[in-house]
Amino acid sequence: MTGRRRTRSTFRTTTLRTPFRLSALAVCAALAAGCGVIPGTSDGAGSGGITVMTWAPEDTSATNKPGMPAMAQAYARWVNSQGGLNGRKLKVLTCNDHNDRVAAAKCARRAADEDVVAVVGSYSQFGDDFLGPLASAGIPYIGGYGVTNDEFTNPMSYPVNGGSPALLAGLGKELAAVCGPVALVRPDTIAGDQLPQLLDSGLKAGGHAQALDQLAAEDATEYGTQTKRALERTTETDTTDTTDTEGEGDGEKEGCVVPALGDRTNTFMDSFRRDRADYPDVRTATVLGSVDQTVINANGGRSGPYEDSYITGWYPVASDARWDDMKKVISEEAFDDNRIDPQDAGVQTTWIAYTVLKAVVESLDGEVSSTTVRRALDDGLQVSTGGLTPTLRWRFQDLLSVVGFPRLVNAQVTLQVVRDGRLVAARKGFVNTTKLLENAADG
Repeated sequence: MTGRRRTRSTFRTTTLRTPFRLSALAVCAALAAGCGVIPGTSDGAGSGGITVMTWAPEDTSATNKPGMPAMAQAYARWVNSQGGLNGRKLKVLTCNDHNDRVAAAKCARRAADEDVVAVVGSYSQFGDDFLGPLASAGIPYIGGYGVTNDEFTNPMSYPVNGGSPALLAGLGKELAAVCGPVALVRPDTIAGDQLPQLLDSGLKAGGHAQALDQLAAEDATEYGTQTKRALERTTETDTTDTTDTEGEGDGEKEGCVVPALGDRTNTFMDSFRRDRADYPDVRTATVLGSVDQTVINANGGRSGPYEDSYITGWYPVASDARWDDMKKVISEEAFDDNRIDPQDAGVQTTWIAYTVLKAVVESLDGEVSSTTVRRALDDGLQVSTGGLTPTLRWRFQDLLSVVGFPRLVNAQVTLQVVRDGRLVAARKGFVNTTKLLENAADG
């Protein structure tokens, strides 16, 4: 949830303009001969092989997701050792988008040049820069991380989760019942601009006042100023009005601080841990992707600031048995690769995206190309992920029709909590955030 600021709105403008612009590109891709585009074919990895690409930022000063391309390569080694995808060898190309819009567009152009049949299980905050080139080449984008609105508007995108919107909306609904004043600390970026509206949609649904929107640099090395301000605002004693004043809530309940800074959340918590002793008790809450078990451990476990924190995620907790197949692949093919953490939401998303790819390829009798992959997805292929998500399907009638997110097919999230230093399920099953997202779009 990072990116260099521009002046236009990312929530409304994307909703109104992107689908029409990119739908034209999608039509152009379908008419490849007339547009001078040759769709990706299945022989890029050799005779009968399948070539795909996975990209993510690595070695940057902001959010990094090296585990996603590493997981993709481990998956390829594993599936090829099992005879390939429906008898075809899988080749995975990787690309580093460097958290840079120019680099992201270059990754997309490289995918087109390499005739990949899909971009799978990837992360980039620059959807408006990479989805255009993919659409013009007719290449589907399967299982993006969900960090931008573009992933939920572009007809070439096939999301497997509800992205940042679902996480923030679901978190707001939960915090409405347990929090006094709420402060959201988020990046001062394009992608960060949509977060307050999403969190507030959940708070409003629970009868809570909106959160204090507090901006922070995405690549700061310390957040002392931000932590002090968040603590001051969430521990104010005069909070009797719960409906009219920004950032206020029930004065009888502890305030809640919600850092949503991606990889920099850990840096924020270093400052927060030092400063919180000077203030009354507050609770922390955030979303998976900003915090995982390794971050909780690094911040003191059960004695750290995350104890009793609510955290929303897209999938079951990492200790759930439904992840055993993924963990087996990691153990067999990447045991000594410390980039791959099975608790990382990016790694988990890549696993699910490749599960989708496998189901698509196995459904095809003949050629595997970007065109046939898209056609299988558009025609209603149902993909079971072993309970890690609801059954996924991307027919027009399966789209949830949430204004602003027309490609959304899975708005369900899980609610997790830190107990005794461990991230565990706060309740069984999934929480559906569809209505909350509709309210956010209308707001």
